[in-house]
Amino acid sequence: MAALTGPLVSLGAQKSPSIPHEKYTLSNGLEIILHVDRSVPIVAVENFYKVGSGDEKVGRTGFAHLFEHVMFMGSENVPVGKFDEWLEAAGASNNGSTNFDRTNYYETGPSNALPLMLWLDADRMGWLLPTMDQAKLDLQRDVVKNERRQGVDNAPYGKADETILPVLFPKGHPYSWDVIGSMDDLSAAAVDDVKGFFRQYYAPNNATITIAGDFNPDSAKAWVQKYFGHIPRSAAPITRPVPPAITLRKDSVLVVEDRVQLPRVYYTWHGVQSFSPDDAALDALTDIVAGGKSSRLYRTLVYEKQLAQDVRMNNQSQKLDGMIQLVVTAKPGVLPSDIDAEISRTLSDIIANGVTERELTRVKNGMRASMLDGLSSVASKAFRLSYYNYFTGKPDYLAQDLARYEALTPAAVQRAARTHLAGTPRVVLTIVPEGKSSLALTPSTLGGIK
Repeated sequence: MAALTGPLVSLGAQKSPSIPHEKYTLSNGLEIILHVDRSVPIVAVENFYKVGSGDEKVGRTGFAHLFEHVMFMGSENVPVGKFDEWLEAAGASNNGSTNFDRTNYYETGPSNALPLMLWLDADRMGWLLPTMDQAKLDLQRDVVKNERRQGVDNAPYGKADETILPVLFPKGHPYSWDVIGSMDDLSAAAVDDVKGFFRQYYAPNNATITIAGDFNPDSAKAWVQKYFGHIPRSAAPITRPVPPAITLRKDSVLVVEDRVQLPRVYYTWHGVQSFSPDDAALDALTDIVAGGKSSRLYRTLVYEKQLAQDVRMNNQSQKLDGMIQLVVTAKPGVLPSDIDAEISRTLSDIIANGVTERELTRVKNGMRASMLDGLSSVASKAFRLSYYNYFTGKPDYLAQDLARYEALTPAAVQRAARTHLAGTPRVVLTIVPEGKSSLALTPSTLGGIK
């Protein structure tokens, strides 16, 4: 069969989707978002707390992620272990996650499990502290420490973020430490510290409850009012960190020896906030450079010249700040400096000559397909409504989000590359096998991008 070489067709002409919803706020400040979808008898509940590791303080890191675990340890009316047990008995599942900006807890199950889901979530929001004691803290602290050992301390290349973040962001910046926190801070956390963090941030006036799926809105409103309506607001003011200015004046070239087989290089630039003017263009740029197997660097480094095992690049925009990162792992016997030369050539070419319409169309189609795929389940719609609500103030921001990408031009992508990559100071970390620091990139072997 002949290869398909004709022009790509943009999917942008399709009707922009929306997620119909109702949003209101209880007297205690709790935001409620309702989206009815009766296609299947399933309902999802998204508990979106507006707190992440970026709300922590120096010396008290890891609290947001620690609470992701503590919140499953029972509350005043829910004994330890019963949260999961009762949901599973009703045919429902649940989980949670934490990042720089937010912590979310979510359940999905049959429609008749909705009252149980809401009651369980309300009990841990309003009545977790009376059962919070040293034994529970110690247990979950040990769980998180073990998670850190597995994912950071003892994992190949696991210390990359912990090495890069405090160099990319100035001391005290809310993104200058890893989400999981430091081992020392986790060890030092006292019960009173943890309770104080909970009182301030895990309150109804710092949260959003989104319900999506097959339910009766009037019944859902009654249950929400009954279970959540009398939980008091946070007595302490909820303040947001103000990130200091980024002051990278020159490249920072770092090396870490680790128990790894192959050198890996991390190139990290300061980025932009989510939904800021260059955010969509940087998403497109990083996808074209190394966003998949059809990207420029994957074709060059992995397929054609076989210099790299893998390569990827992404734009990590967050609520307060962002970063752009390119990661490449060398093949056996290949020097990172040889790979660096190809990376410099590719990025410099885009800065000088731009990207093609075909490349941009591929990215736009991929973005649209990914967003539409996110509408395939009520759980993903519940998350998207909560996410858009926090970041833009508009739960149904999907059409506007898609429009950001549809409006992109090759010139806009080239301008973003020139603004954020051309001659811009960056953090370059090489992780090498133990005893082989000579393989790492150095200021003299690092290529320029112009």
